[in-house]
Amino acid sequence: MLDINLIRSNPEYVIAALKKRGYDLDLTDFLAMDSRRRELIQLNEATKAEQNKKNKQIPVMKKQGQDTAELMAELKSLAEKIREMDAEQKELEEKIRTFVLALPNLPADDVQPGGKENNQVVRVCGKKPEFSFEAQNHVDLCTSLGLIDYERGVKMGGNGFWLYTGTGAQLEWALLNYFVTTHIKDGYEFMLPPHMLTYECGLTAGQFPKFEEDVFRLTEEGFHFMLPTAETALINLYRGEILNEDDLPRRLFAYTPCYRREAGTYRAEERGMIRGHQFNKVEMFGYTKPEDSDAMLQELIGKACALVDGLGLHYRLSKLAAGDCSASMATTYDIELWIPSMGIYKECSSVSNAHDYQARRGNIRFRRNETKKLEFVHTLNGSGLATSRLIPAIVEQFQQPDGSVVVPEVLRQWTGCDVITPKK
Repeated sequence: MLDINLIRSNPEYVIAALKKRGYDLDLTDFLAMDSRRRELIQLNEATKAEQNKKNKQIPVMKKQGQDTAELMAELKSLAEKIREMDAEQKELEEKIRTFVLALPNLPADDVQPGGKENNQVVRVCGKKPEFSFEAQNHVDLCTSLGLIDYERGVKMGGNGFWLYTGTGAQLEWALLNYFVTTHIKDGYEFMLPPHMLTYECGLTAGQFPKFEEDVFRLTEEGFHFMLPTAETALINLYRGEILNEDDLPRRLFAYTPCYRREAGTYRAEERGMIRGHQFNKVEMFGYTKPEDSDAMLQELIGKACALVDGLGLHYRLSKLAAGDCSASMATTYDIELWIPSMGIYKECSSVSNAHDYQARRGNIRFRRNETKKLEFVHTLNGSGLATSRLIPAIVEQFQQPDGSVVVPEVLRQWTGCDVITPKK
């Protein structure tokens, strides 16, 4: 949520910043509502002060034997006026809150305007694989190697689901073990959050109200949904709480399956595991003081890249333009894996800084040691990593002429093999 004081005091800056996202903002109605609300607050306070003053006169007049009928009529009129102003103020505050909750975050000053056409490739890492034989795509490879049963996955869950089998399940779990072990070694605290969340979780994360239809809703009464990412849970860990300055930074990570409706049609190249309704992901998350969030962002980027480097995969790091960042994020970097059969890079990790946008929505603050002043924390998140595009990249980039696939060295302690060979 944006700072209402900033919108009020510098509307031109807010309009220009959101323009970088391609978001056309008209603040005319908001500023009129906000002005009227502040006017009502002053009028209400003055009227209640007058009401209190007159109330004190009643016992004095009665003690002196004076007629209080006229004064009682005035008090009744004041009470009705106060009720009307309270109702109008409450209505205005609800409209203002609804308006502000719908606004996306302001892009950081160094983020380029425009959409994905303005994304910037920061660096390209690892050697792009070249094949002296006719390379296969990941769907055929995973099928011939007995890693994924696509047909039975669809039979169980419908389109957008798959079934890990045998060595495929071991490879998937090896990736998760690799991520978890690395994050624990780096001093991050391991979390296993609930998979079913309340509406307030989506609201704090910034996914609601706009993206309510993108989640799997579970209940008719109330609003419970399956988490689309562990970020949605971890941002709510300290919702409504005040942290001590010494508590920061907080470095967390969580493993969860992620459940997404992924509304719309699937493109032909997104078959297999490239895009689905359920996939596994390890998510990194940080709570920091405002002055420390840029350093935490670089730390998370470094950690995500190091995980891909450890697998020996070819990838690139891109800084997203404002229009390609999610609504809650001020800055986002994507790690994109090379998928040879598709001839394109596909994202396996997004690392983002939300600044105080999510903290304002969830009222997450910390107290400065020196001044005792309360401030909103900054929140950051980054995939570390999502597996559904790693296995396609691994099998395609490390495939051999005989149809086998070399297992990345860091995973072999969990897979129990160096090479995966086709099933007879």
